[in-house]
Amino acid sequence: MQLLLVVALTVAALLAPPASRLFAAGATAPPGAVAGAVTGARPAADDDTVPAVGRTWPVGVRPRVPRGWEPPATVYGPGHRGVDLAAAPGAPVRAVADGRVSFAGRVAGKGVVSVELAGTGDPPLRTTYEPVRASVPQGAEVTAGEVIGTVEAGGSHCTAPCIHWGLLRGGTYLDPLSLLPPWLLHRGPSRLLPVLGVPLP
Repeated sequence: MQLLLVVALTVAALLAPPASRLFAAGATAPPGAVAGAVTGARPAADDDTVPAVGRTWPVGVRPRVPRGWEPPATVYGPGHRGVDLAAAPGAPVRAVADGRVSFAGRVAGKGVVSVELAGTGDPPLRTTYEPVRASVPQGAEVTAGEVIGTVEAGGSHCTAPCIHWGLLRGGTYLDPLSLLPPWLLHRGPSRLLPVLGVPLP
């Protein structure tokens, strides 16, 4: 039964028109369809490739991912338009790549920071982070790894403290993990280190 559901959703996703064409045709997103500082989202470009420009995780070194990206079968269909990263309240949140803060404020009671990433096309890629108490103003230029805020204690949709990390080009959601190069996504092989006086086998 689950296999049939997966096949049906895959077929629906393949047959559905790209979100960029829907927005270009004048369709408007319902309230809440575009999270955090996205009210002025422009039509998405036809190219949805994502360059691996990320240089750090938004939180921690390699945080646990309680829920990954689940693209909806249709523009307004159910899904998870981002990635949840486990993070304790008060933990620093960092820009994953160089860019400009396009929004820093509150949306529906949640703290949101959005950063347009430099050199990622037109419209540029934009990352969103919530719930985050911003420590940078709108319009600020930030570099990869720079702290842009801290995780807020409330406002998360996770069962345990987390931040929701999103990625958009125009009005189209993309997988934020695709920003990270392989060396950040995967831990390298374990290496044995020599101990004084104990030779390695």
